[in-house]
Amino acid sequence: MEALELARLQFAMTGNLHFLFVVLTLGLAPLVAIMHTRWALAGKPLHERLTRFWGQIYVINYALGIVTGLVMEFQFGLSWSGLTHYAGDVFGAPLAMETLVAFFLESTFLGLWIFGWGRLPKWAHLACIWLVTLTAYGSAFFIMAANSFLQNPAGAVVRGDRMELVDIGAMFTNKTLIFSFPHVIGAGLFTGAMVLVGASAYQLRRRTSEVEFFTKSLRTGVTTAAIGIFLTVGFGYAQFAGIQEGKFEGDTGVVPLGIMIEIGQLLALVVLFAMLPLIRVLPRWRWTHPLLMLMTPMPFVLAILGWLARESGRQPWMIWQKLTVADAMTPGLTPPMITGSLIAFVGVLVLLAIVDYILIARVVRRGPRELDLGAVPEPALTY
Repeated sequence: MEALELARLQFAMTGNLHFLFVVLTLGLAPLVAIMHTRWALAGKPLHERLTRFWGQIYVINYALGIVTGLVMEFQFGLSWSGLTHYAGDVFGAPLAMETLVAFFLESTFLGLWIFGWGRLPKWAHLACIWLVTLTAYGSAFFIMAANSFLQNPAGAVVRGDRMELVDIGAMFTNKTLIFSFPHVIGAGLFTGAMVLVGASAYQLRRRTSEVEFFTKSLRTGVTTAAIGIFLTVGFGYAQFAGIQEGKFEGDTGVVPLGIMIEIGQLLALVVLFAMLPLIRVLPRWRWTHPLLMLMTPMPFVLAILGWLARESGRQPWMIWQKLTVADAMTPGLTPPMITGSLIAFVGVLVLLAIVDYILIARVVRRGPRELDLGAVPEPALTY
């Protein structure tokens, strides 16, 4: 493979692996916040246990997902210095805002939420998880703003050999952003919800003693999945209004786009017209539980297909009709150089994805007992 093909493959693989963590984070954060809210209002032990159980899964996924995001940041300097030189003043602005305004705040509030159990006042503790959710969505918005600029360079002009941001309002109201951002949020909700459904079906299939706990979780997951898939499909079709003319000419991006649409439509029919109407009886119908477990990875598959379609569809442009991918690549890179970083980056991300799955699966198998999140520390021994 040529150096350019290897660089594209490297970013595609690391980007998609990173998005597996992101899409689950975006889905679980509001669900955990809602569970915590119900616990704060009603004070029921069940709601506390729901918050701690699903919150621990959220924390595991978030912690490991951070590292995968750092790997992507390195690549802009290593492989795509042409993009940094030509449009770094524009493209870098929303990325900087994501890091400084959203990501740092999100991590801070999450730390307060994790270590605030039994220490912070009830409502302050609840506010922390809602601020985590809002900043997570803010982070996603800034990332989508940066990506949408590559799809449609609104708000910037070319001066000399560089692009300059002249209208930040145009960047944040980009026609490719206003429909794609809700589409991603819907995909996140659908993903997080199906993890609830799959994990609950697994426990109920095993005839768990925590029937009430996982019945509640499964019904919450089905309801949220219906909302998520409705938003995903609706705004997915709405995105076509913001697609640049000629983007999907030829074969670029058409195959993953077509597969994604077909699978998405099928899942929407299943969730909206089968699972949702049967929400009261699904926890008791054990024969449906293997089917629900098999559906759990499908939102992740759709997320990958969506990104492949969005990114490959604008080839050969890095910035639509402004900068080609070839010109955006760092000069002087050779195939052996990129192969080395490709093996290292992808190896680390695959390892993190495996660890993430193992840790989450372990929590799911164990169920809502002996949870670390929110556990009251044992008093120190005195002599």
